[in-house]
Amino acid sequence: MTAMTMRQIREALGHATPGVPDAFVQPTEYQVSILPEDDINRSVYTITVQYRGDNTWAVTRHGSCLGADGEWEFGIKEYDRGEDWLKAHRFDLTTALRLAQKAAPHIVVNGRTALDAYHRTHPAA
Repeated sequence: MTAMTMRQIREALGHATPGVPDAFVQPTEYQVSILPEDDINRSVYTITVQYRGDNTWAVTRHGSCLGADGEWEFGIKEYDRGEDWLKAHRFDLTTALRLAQKAAPHIVVNGRTALDAYHRTHPAA
């Protein structure tokens, strides 16, 4: 008797439908902020790390994209940019998350940084 494949086992147990392929699940976005999830100001001080295909990620915030130099540049539509721009603004996931975490305390909204907002609501920290 030939051993069953994992797919055959899952079908036999009713966990998969014969002839219907499994759905792919892929994370495509991360939120990065120094403010806790329940903080009223979190949304305006949040950086987003977004999947851009081919194992590359962009660090974005309100229509701007973070470059490898740590500078924000308005415009995230890669089809408007050249290859050099893409190289400076697309990263592997580890690098993108590291850059976002480094930038998170310094986001400025109405003259206040995320760090200012954090200390205002968490004075003992």
